Amino acid sequence: MRRIAVIGARQAGTQLALGLQKHGYDVTLVTDRRPDEIRRGPVMSSPCMFDTALQSERALGLHHWEGRAPDITGIALSLVGPHGTPHVSWRAPLEGPAHSVDQRVKCAAWLERFAEDGRGEIVLHEAGVNDLDRYARTHDLVVVSTGKGEPGRLFPRNAELSRYDRPRRALALTYVAEAAPRDGEATLHYRMVPGVGEYFSCPALTTTGPCDIMAFAGVPGGPMDCWDDIHAPEAHLTRSLEILRRFFPDEYERYRHAQLVDDGGVLRDAITPTVRHPVARLASGRHVLGMADAVVLDDPIAGQGPNHAAQAAAHYLDAILRHGTGEFTPQWMQRTFDGFWRGWAQWAVGWTNSLLADLSPHQRELVTAAAEIPSVASALAAGFDDPRTLYRWWFEEAEAHRFLAEKRARHAARFDSRGLRRALGQYATGVTVVTARAPDGRNVGMTANSFTSVSLDPPLVLWCPGKNAPSLPDFTDASHFAVHVLAADQHHLSRRFATPADDKFRALPTTPGIAGTPLLEGTVARFQCRTVQRLDAGDHVIFLGEVEQYEADGGAPLVFHSGHYHVAAEHPDL
Repeated sequence: MRRIAVIGARQAGTQLALGLQKHGYDVTLVTDRRPDEIRRGPVMSSPCMFDTALQSERALGLHHWEGRAPDITGIALSLVGPHGTPHVSWRAPLEGPAHSVDQRVKCAAWLERFAEDGRGEIVLHEAGVNDLDRYARTHDLVVVSTGKGEPGRLFPRNAELSRYDRPRRALALTYVAEAAPRDGEATLHYRMVPGVGEYFSCPALTTTGPCDIMAFAGVPGGPMDCWDDIHAPEAHLTRSLEILRRFFPDEYERYRHAQLVDDGGVLRDAITPTVRHPVARLASGRHVLGMADAVVLDDPIAGQGPNHAAQAAAHYLDAILRHGTGEFTPQWMQRTFDGFWRGWAQWAVGWTNSLLADLSPHQRELVTAAAEIPSVASALAAGFDDPRTLYRWWFEEAEAHRFLAEKRARHAARFDSRGLRRALGQYATGVTVVTARAPDGRNVGMTANSFTSVSLDPPLVLWCPGKNAPSLPDFTDASHFAVHVLAADQHHLSRRFATPADDKFRALPTTPGIAGTPLLEGTVARFQCRTVQRLDAGDHVIFLGEVEQYEADGGAPLVFHSGHYHVAAEHPDL
């Protein structure tokens, strides 16, 4: 049985430990607090988690708060003037509800569940560097998931990926109960005051039951950077209300009679957003792997902290399981982080960093247009859930203008594109990765579920890439393409090839096929095709290909339905 030590028992560390425990690993989970100490202690973060990240908890049976935590069904965003008057205001629904569960509730319950399982060990102490060396001698792998204390300082800053070298916001959290009810559905309210800072609030579940969380992010030196003289919980609440009264008077009316949930319901901090190198070498020559806050520390302004942690835990778990009995070398550690960075973290970091800077003219235009075009508002709301969906239109001016032109045209059309997409998503499909070799020799690929057979004589298939796909010109110029039908355990490949990256094939073994087309291994079926026709079809292009060679090893396929991955199963009635 493989032994793995996880240092740190917050969202990422405990989720990873429970996932490994579930799969039969011998896990040592190191934490400096017992569950009861966590519940009685101070709040740790703004814990709003969106649906995409929550899926990783649900997959492990860890989301115990369905029906107890309030469903957050939308995002309400406002650009606010210096006197509290919104210049722009809109609301958009989320594809799936978000939940905000106090980390004191979640981490304490998860620690208790880990202990109840009976497999593995909880070690109660604050781990230092010498402890890491000891764990590295006795375990196959050590994962450090905390950026605090000696372990967090082991990982050097990556200057290339770290945009900032000092805090960009003065941060404060206030957990309150007995606020006046808000009209309508439960929503995350996000207010932006240019030059001053940001404020967001949402309903949540805390140790004492339902509550509201107020989060303040003040520009350094500005009027919301006003926490240095606050030392007591009640004074913290008073200052929170003063800020609301000055900048967000409607929120002040809701919260003016609210009370702190407990004396631990406040937090003040200032975070320098930092990306660190993920592999640390100990004095003994052994290596440890960093995860979550230990290597990617995000400002909470975009609400990505716990979402990032959950995604990191899910990715690292998947990488460890797929590695089997192989040695956890420094090269494997680096590849594991690189896969997570390319597949998720770089997009969350880019989204967060963009909000820490002044909005560019095209970004302000996007936020403004959202008040008139619901699909633009929905796309921005979806960015909180999955920052990858913001690429490239949020970051690049030309893409923003193209995106807005497309949304305006659809807005004038007959159907609501969001509703139509949801309806079409009820049709379950397999998941494929389509690859080709570009004329300059580069390997290109993208995820697609628009694959279907067309004819047996001659053997024809088709797939439909979007016209805005970055690699569409390369597929257009290539003579051949290969369609790989993914197996149920290859969802990591689906995510990799669905996410923009300079080299999606990095560290991925392939073999050359017809015309040099890169072929992936382990799929349930693979078709090598010659492009025989391309047809213009709205916002997509239909590629018709003649099958020249195929393999079908079989197995359980990956299934996509209603926005989520599934596995196929025999019908119980048959």
